[in-house]
Amino acid sequence: MGIGKQAKVLNQKQVDAVLHHIGKRRNGLRNQVIFLLSVRAGLRAKEIAALRWSMVLDASGAVGDAIHLTNQASKGNSGRVIPLNRQLLAVLVSLFQSQPRSGSGHVITTERTDRTSAQAIVNLFARWYQDLGLVGCSSHSGRRTFITNAARKISTVGGSLRDVQSLAGHSSLQTTQRYIEGDAAARRRVVELN
Repeated sequence: MGIGKQAKVLNQKQVDAVLHHIGKRRNGLRNQVIFLLSVRAGLRAKEIAALRWSMVLDASGAVGDAIHLTNQASKGNSGRVIPLNRQLLAVLVSLFQSQPRSGSGHVITTERTDRTSAQAIVNLFARWYQDLGLVGCSSHSGRRTFITNAARKISTVGGSLRDVQSLAGHSSLQTTQRYIEGDAAARRRVVELN
């Protein structure tokens, strides 16, 4: 995949703008969960659509501290455990409390059905980014943002790119590396350290 064809990585200002934009619209809380599952957990559209409450709840029936994504809900055999970011955890708790259910249904539902499709998720992202004039962004922008940010910060917590690969659900480190956007300013700073 050429660099020009990849979805753009979002900066924090753009993330905040999307959250604000979708939060004040119809189904705002649900839409914020969709967006944060992408940008804070790195989920694909297919994985967001397939996510069930049983993958998010702990043994006591409350929203837990991680997503336990099954192979059936992911691409290939890329099921994995993704610790929940505080911001994502808060909106998941709010969504769960606003929609009491048995804990076995899908996290993302519509007004007419008890689940949604990956294509519907892709279409939502396209509409949000178009509304905000974010050219080059797609449903994969959140995933690229998550992977890029994780790669930039993983060494500060004692991890490596292998940990980012695991969080992304990639079987190959080369695949993970293609998701990571470079930073020219960081390259200049590191050269000065030598």
